[in-house]
Amino acid sequence: MLSTFDLAFLDDEERRRRIALGSGWNTRFEGVPPVRGFRWNKGDRSFPGWYYAATTGTHVGYESWLERDRLILLNFAPEVVGIASQPFWLHWHDGERKRRHAPDYFVRLADGSARVVDVRAEDQVDERTAEAFGATGRACSAVGWEFVHVGVPDPVFMANLRWLARYRHARCAGEAALAELLMDVFREPCELRAGAEAAGDVLRCCQGCFT
Repeated sequence: MLSTFDLAFLDDEERRRRIALGSGWNTRFEGVPPVRGFRWNKGDRSFPGWYYAATTGTHVGYESWLERDRLILLNFAPEVVGIASQPFWLHWHDGERKRRHAPDYFVRLADGSARVVDVRAEDQVDERTAEAFGATGRACSAVGWEFVHVGVPDPVFMANLRWLARYRHARCAGEAALAELLMDVFREPCELRAGAEAAGDVLRCCQGCFT
């Protein structure tokens, strides 16, 4: 299985490399540049852009609103410590022709393990896409990575998280002492305003809570 797939990616100096999966699986893909650019063309139905991830302190690319929403979710996940978009091309031969696929995200977890994420609404997964996801899943399994295909998140939950996402920026973090104080105040459940008033300045403390 390891010899079935190749990985093509850009190294730290943005030089193109292509190596067998068995030789390249331990590359720190959470730190590599995207293997393809994000294009903005007038009239396009897609919405590419760059999202500032507090988890990494860098901007991470996305190619649709759905991918941006997934980035917001990853940015809030406590087990996530690294995120890279379009980290590599996965190359293989399906028995008839050469194929390649660039997963949407490579995610490094706090325990050192890795997760490869593809983002696509269920009703947008055609046969060719399903085959690419299947091949990616097999490649990931061969090297101990987790592979997940994720679709559309709950709209109400996502709307709330988008609103809260602005407070993940470092400028909103406040002092470490404030975070410790808020943890003490809210150790027992209470209303947000009541807890903020108990901690001190309401606006300052509410901002700290959202962070």
